[in-house]
Amino acid sequence: MKVSFFPGCSLEGTAREYGESIEAVCSSLDIELKELSDWNCCGASSAHATNEFLSIALPARNLSMAEKAESDLVTPCAACFSRFKTAEKALTGTSPVDVGVPFKGEINVLHILDFLCRQEFSGEIAKSVVKPLNKLKTVSYYGCLLVRPPRTTDARHWEDPMDLDSLVSQLGGEGVFWPYKTECCGGSLVLSKVDIVRRLCGRLFDMAREAGAECIVTACPLCQANLDTRQEEIGNEKGVTYDIPIFYFTELMGLAFGNKEVDKWFSRHLIDPRPLLQRKELL
Repeated sequence: MKVSFFPGCSLEGTAREYGESIEAVCSSLDIELKELSDWNCCGASSAHATNEFLSIALPARNLSMAEKAESDLVTPCAACFSRFKTAEKALTGTSPVDVGVPFKGEINVLHILDFLCRQEFSGEIAKSVVKPLNKLKTVSYYGCLLVRPPRTTDARHWEDPMDLDSLVSQLGGEGVFWPYKTECCGGSLVLSKVDIVRRLCGRLFDMAREAGAECIVTACPLCQANLDTRQEEIGNEKGVTYDIPIFYFTELMGLAFGNKEVDKWFSRHLIDPRPLLQRKELL
């Protein structure tokens, strides 16, 4: 299967392990990701807050290229996904916005999690698991932009999504219930409202520990970076040690698939997940 792929800016920098694990997992599942040629930033975190025209025009250009290729568009970033879905609705609604690029809405826009959780891949994922996750206790963290607002994302279960939970279970992990799976981590406020970010992240860390989780699993580069980098400062402020690994879900897929590159991915984390995985006899 071939699909158009929009990597987004994060995969070129802070989320390299996410990009590499996506490529590895898709290769194992015989999925060919065709990166859009000459793609541009979707405008998340800047354009949509300062210029309404650019907030639609920037993602619209990428949507137009994918539609010309007659292929659904898959993206790994929750913020990019949100901008694409927002532009899709603006360009194809009852009063379509004209930003100078053609787009008829004849393709699907999918986050990589939604794409890989399609029923058609379920059997291949099951067959690819050679190292089950040995009841690794995880809490699934979707964040806010993957599912909300539902009129934009088309999410069917925006209050209690289950795709990530089901996938972890299929890999041999143990999904732990917690009520914070779609709460915001404050990722878009990391520079402007640090006090709010610390409060939001601290609450997530506390609730993950209270739930008995050994790690947090996410599908958003901004969430992963925020939760990975904030633990020491928030822990020092509260007088506690968190040390909770924050995994991309595709890293756990790669681990369960027996990929030999996992150590390289995990070495880039600030909260090193390897001691936990060694205790679980997964490394």
